[in-house]
Amino acid sequence: MEGYDLIGDVHGCGATLGALLEKLGYHQRGGVYRHPRRQAIFLGDLIDRGPRIRLAVSIARRMVEEGEAHIVMGNHEYNALAYSHHAPRRLGREWLREHSPRHNRIIKETLDQYRDHPAEWDETLAWFMDIPLYLDFDDFRVVHACWDQALIDALECQCPGGVIDEPFLQQSVVPDTLAFRVLDRLTRGVHLPLPPGVEIHSGDGFSRRSFRAHFWAREPRTWGDVIFQPDNLPDGLEESELSASERARLSHYGLDQPPLFIGHYWCEGIPALPTANIACLDYSAVKFGRLVAYRWSGEQRLDANHFVWVRVPQEETARPRPWEIDFD
Repeated sequence: MEGYDLIGDVHGCGATLGALLEKLGYHQRGGVYRHPRRQAIFLGDLIDRGPRIRLAVSIARRMVEEGEAHIVMGNHEYNALAYSHHAPRRLGREWLREHSPRHNRIIKETLDQYRDHPAEWDETLAWFMDIPLYLDFDDFRVVHACWDQALIDALECQCPGGVIDEPFLQQSVVPDTLAFRVLDRLTRGVHLPLPPGVEIHSGDGFSRRSFRAHFWAREPRTWGDVIFQPDNLPDGLEESELSASERARLSHYGLDQPPLFIGHYWCEGIPALPTANIACLDYSAVKFGRLVAYRWSGEQRLDANHFVWVRVPQEETARPRPWEIDFD
């Protein structure tokens, strides 16, 4: 083993995933992408939005099951599990994740592409339940959105290896439970609410009343010190002072910690390192950005020269060819 290739949010850009793996030196043998001296690690969010979701899932799942890759759960895999699982009667609703217009829209592409393959969708959901929420290799760490050591320690006590079970999934939709805090923080990160009546109109077509905050500022003072998303805050709100309660909600990942790899935050432009020991690998692939990997070979101080990426072409939205969707 020479090291690991960590791959950011794919979001259904299956053809581009294949191109990135080939650029990294992986080649298909026996229907599985393999590298003679390296393994891949997927940072979650394989599904939703893109045109070749089944292909993306098939590539990653086959690699993981054959020992050629690892994966952590993203918020979109978690959302799919909650959307597809019936809620216990005590919760007073039919599904763990409400089938609201907003939630229906988010998962629509995934359900459409699996509609004629219900058994495959059931198998995919079962596989999602086996995906851990984090990976700690001692020399480096992987989580989809935010590393929170206290929550990870608490999770480990209930779900060894970070793999949740059905009771934990059910609890995760109940506010103020450990399960809710764990899934929210590790797969979504920290969201700070905007003032009443203020919304961000994002490039993905959704309006949001909060913004995504990062977790590596040592002594943040303003909202601008922690915002981590391509959408700017309106009306000069970046100068707003962080309140004591807002600062208390923020985690902190110090420079003395092992290298950490995250996705989730749909960065834009040329991949760059936010700190010397953190790499974000989500560069808006599904919005015709870049599908990004980081080639890690043991270094404790990360190097931006180790980013590898493939631009996602407009043709990725073309109708999938039969060989890309018929896996059996």
